[in-house]
Amino acid sequence: MYPEILHAQQIILLFKKRGVKNIVISPGSRNAPLTIGFSENSYFNCYSIVDERCAAHVALGIAQQLQEPVAVLCTSGSALLNYYPAVTEAYYSEIPLIVLSADRPPNRIDIGDGQTIRQQHVYANHILFDTQLEIIKTVNDQEGIATNERLINKAINTSIAQHGPVHINVPFEEPLYNRVQEPSLEVKVIDILKDESSEIPHNFTEQWKTANRKLVILATLNPPVFEKEDLDLLTSDPSVLVMSEVSSNVVHDKVIWGIDTLIAPIEKEDDQIKDLQPDLVITIGGMIVSKKIKQYLRRFETKVHYHVGKRRAYDTFFKLAGHIKVRPQTWVHQLPKTYRESDYQKRWTSHFNNYLVKREDYFAKMPWSDFRVFELAFASLPNNIVLQLGNSSTIRYAQLFKMNESHTVFSNRGTSGIDGSTSTAIGAAIAQEKPVVFITGDLSFFYDSNALWNKYIPKNFKIIVVNNSGGGIFRILPGHKDTHEFDTYFETKHELTAQHLCKMHGLKYDSVSDESAFAKACKKLFTINDSPQLLEVFTPRQINDTVLLDYFKFLK
Repeated sequence: MYPEILHAQQIILLFKKRGVKNIVISPGSRNAPLTIGFSENSYFNCYSIVDERCAAHVALGIAQQLQEPVAVLCTSGSALLNYYPAVTEAYYSEIPLIVLSADRPPNRIDIGDGQTIRQQHVYANHILFDTQLEIIKTVNDQEGIATNERLINKAINTSIAQHGPVHINVPFEEPLYNRVQEPSLEVKVIDILKDESSEIPHNFTEQWKTANRKLVILATLNPPVFEKEDLDLLTSDPSVLVMSEVSSNVVHDKVIWGIDTLIAPIEKEDDQIKDLQPDLVITIGGMIVSKKIKQYLRRFETKVHYHVGKRRAYDTFFKLAGHIKVRPQTWVHQLPKTYRESDYQKRWTSHFNNYLVKREDYFAKMPWSDFRVFELAFASLPNNIVLQLGNSSTIRYAQLFKMNESHTVFSNRGTSGIDGSTSTAIGAAIAQEKPVVFITGDLSFFYDSNALWNKYIPKNFKIIVVNNSGGGIFRILPGHKDTHEFDTYFETKHELTAQHLCKMHGLKYDSVSDESAFAKACKKLFTINDSPQLLEVFTPRQINDTVLLDYFKFLK
């Protein structure tokens, strides 16, 4: 069954031909032609998510895992504005997302009709391609049909080739619900855009050969990017120091995985930390989480910075010399095989390993706190899972621990916002065969609580909410604490729990507030898979910042 409206048929047919099969739909009337076309065609996997902000993040999570375009479909009016947080996340995280927004005909905009806003170009600052289709009333409108065909193809091509969001605004006139057995027109596929490629610049090769201290930073990467052999080769050069972030999904004996653990104890000691300054910086992947490494490399004026890979290059340290658009593996194997004499890698990996030994004494006496919870949680996670991490405190605590090699780690680090983290994790769980575990803070979880309002959450999906009764990260930042203004407007102190939300949405719920109970609850959490489960872990609000900051002081 197909919608009677011809330009709706074009979208259905082209999506099918181009392999865009996952469609997240929010209910409405104006989008009925497309809802009918997708939901009544067995080729498509359709999901009904009421809250558009959640719907877009669910689609984001599916696309994140499948690494292919996923579409979100909404009615006209304010509905598509609620997609904006996910659109910006897709833009900066380079995730293919296709927004389909139904609209009134152009002559109905700005005349006082309900659910009408100016929908064209609404995402102008954060979209790779933005278009509005022609209203096609007859198969004889060959010009309009050809125009739409070109625009739909271009939108899909752009999303695939440039890895990001596109927007197709689709005006519909009534009647909206009429159906036909077979489509009234045919469509053709226009060739996909070709990926850009480039050679490694000669200037880079010369700079690499002469640099005594080369720092490679691995940020957000969707695995697999490197094999062990690639990392063996890269780290065989003694002048190369490799640092990885938790979302890089890279674990290797010669790679420093705890950037903040290395930098924090000496960041204010100019005579010590200046010795870390590289001659050449290479970044690979997406946004960098560690604020300390960014501040450090800006403070000591990074000399030369290159970005490697197809992902967008950012002038993070204000010294970007070039973007080498080749696969990171290719780059590693094309590096010069002659190495300079240097103790750069050995000195700093040794420094880091000494910190790791020393911190065991701190862990042995560390009280029940957020830090302790993350230590225990990461040690308790089962193998072979997809680990989704919330933003703010969660991802930053995760940076302090070595990740399990069997895990793949994801977090919404494009815009680094707390909105949509739960919805994205649920989208990932829908798309994944592996179990998905989501660890998040309380404010992030409650902010996105409508994420649980759907029927697609897999039975083996787990959530761990670290509830410290507010925005704990603000206690770590400079400022006056424990005042009415701070508690109310920064930390946002509260007494909420997730128990009733879980009851309403059918999740099994458990809560703990001490270490011995946590161990038992974790065992239960990871062995029972007959229903989605949430474990809420309560920690003392007022000591978490002290425990973390004392950790860095202890390592000095």
